[in-house]
Amino acid sequence: MLLKTLSEAFGPTGFEDDVRNVIRGELDGRVDEMNTDVLGNLIAVKGAKKPGPKVMLDAHMDEVGLMIVQICDGGAESGLLKFRALGGIDPRVLVSKPVLIGPDRIPGVIGAKPVHLQAPEERQKPIPMDKLYIDIGAKDAADAKAVVKPGDAAVFATRYAEFGDRAAKGKSFDDRVGCALLVEAMQTEVPYPLYGAFTVQEEIGLRGARAAAYQIQPDIAIALEGTVCFDVVGAPSHGQSTVFGKGPALTVQDAQTIADRRFAEFMWETAKRHGIPVQWRRVKGGSNDFGAIHRVGKGIVGGSISVPVRYIHAPTQVVSLDDVENAGRLLRAVLQEIAEGSFTL
Repeated sequence: MLLKTLSEAFGPTGFEDDVRNVIRGELDGRVDEMNTDVLGNLIAVKGAKKPGPKVMLDAHMDEVGLMIVQICDGGAESGLLKFRALGGIDPRVLVSKPVLIGPDRIPGVIGAKPVHLQAPEERQKPIPMDKLYIDIGAKDAADAKAVVKPGDAAVFATRYAEFGDRAAKGKSFDDRVGCALLVEAMQTEVPYPLYGAFTVQEEIGLRGARAAAYQIQPDIAIALEGTVCFDVVGAPSHGQSTVFGKGPALTVQDAQTIADRRFAEFMWETAKRHGIPVQWRRVKGGSNDFGAIHRVGKGIVGGSISVPVRYIHAPTQVVSLDDVENAGRLLRAVLQEIAEGSFTL
């Protein structure tokens, strides 16, 4: 299953090579051309010389992760690894989580002072990231330096699995779920130029998307994303950004974008015409690649289609496979209706 393969691929921000290789293998022979730019974005093209609006679909390949910044040398800490975050990670979710480090995927566990040894005041607040470390079972610094070096990246060692009622758990659904949708969409036949941008470094500032949009110069752009889903116990209805199992979400406003009203309503009405469940994303926080794309050049019309992800940016995330399926249905319907002239620039 492509979502499983993509979810388990190693691809923290700035180290997206493995994800890009998976995608390139999936699209080889199914698109007209593919190229990788200087930043590492993979851009797939179909029908570049066709008439009609140039449509860009976007999904980012990177995931939140960690970077090794020091190998402790001397004392009781010798051989332990200090790290910093790549992207937005809540330190509260890190303690005792297994990780894989560097090109050799060295296994490790994130450790901290045991609760038994913490002072009462320490127990009242999250352990800051600079007090955490990664234990790779090294006997000393020399042992650790033989397999890991500063600058190596790490990801959570979470395996994909399906469970419950059409649910899946794994790492990096933000945004491997979008990558899976985009791979599928690039195999669609449409009567206009279709560009698929698999971008890098979204988690540290939407960096790859800006460069990709500058190269493509699309007329219409759609970002495919995994978005915040907070619909669990204790969440007030007005704070439930999206609801699990209720379909893909369309954005009204986020930290980088106020939705193009015409295009957002076009996607909403397309969903309703095709009998596809859809919902509005109801909080402002967070953003996606469209926040960078729509500001390129003279401005670009478009929006985003997002799959709700519970426990986003955490070691284990959860999606509804129905939401994933319906996001794909909505994207295909939108591409079809653009071909039929239902949306004009």
